[in-house]
Amino acid sequence: MSSGKEIQLLIRSDDLGYSEAVNYGIAKVLEYGMTKSIGLMPNMPSAVHGIKLIQNYHTCIGQHTNICVGKPVTDPALIPSLVNQNGDFKSSSVYRGSSEDFVNLDEVIMEIKAQLNVFRKLTGQDPEYFEGHAVRSQNFIRGLQIVAEEYNLKYSSMYIPGLNGVVNSSPVHRCRLDSMNTNYDPFQTLKNEIADASTDMPNIFVCHPGYLDAYLLCYSSLTINRTKEVELLCDPNVFFWLQKQNVTLISYRDIS
Repeated sequence: MSSGKEIQLLIRSDDLGYSEAVNYGIAKVLEYGMTKSIGLMPNMPSAVHGIKLIQNYHTCIGQHTNICVGKPVTDPALIPSLVNQNGDFKSSSVYRGSSEDFVNLDEVIMEIKAQLNVFRKLTGQDPEYFEGHAVRSQNFIRGLQIVAEEYNLKYSSMYIPGLNGVVNSSPVHRCRLDSMNTNYDPFQTLKNEIADASTDMPNIFVCHPGYLDAYLLCYSSLTINRTKEVELLCDPNVFFWLQKQNVTLISYRDIS
């Protein structure tokens, strides 16, 4: 609970590249300045479109490593534990429905590195932070840690309910992710998180702003609530409310 002390809040917007409609939503929120960190999904066909849309913003771009949507960068024959019979990534529902971690560590490291190479080609730089999309496989998490350490990247630990995260060696308070709830109210969720925010470490609030198109509706279970988050992050009243709560908006660049 804050008590007049400064609250550092990092609002992260994930899924750049998921689809063109998502890209347009992310580009829209960048105009309003509350989001300062954007996660790129390098394997997705709309990644190029997304990078072009945001190229004029001085935003912090991280690698939102994806192993559950679309096709891999690596030859599917080399990573059989990650793909289905069509050579597409196994969906997040497959991961949720399995009692075992079927991800092969060597295979996932290969794909993580392949996506890192694509990220570098698309942006001309290393990711300013490094983390993963949706899947809580322990081998996936371990693979991200291994690659981050090998290339000296700023690893942001994946969300574990009830526990704080870590960015490199710096502790961060991980806010709840309520966007999958049917009656999701993003502003109320943000208010709840500010009420419970830490004043001893940065607070990370993960969003997935975007508009809707056929690809997203076909492959994502997070749809309408993306548009609600666009509205939240483009609302000047939300920005002014955060100022009144003594909130300072930061990016991953501000976390050592």
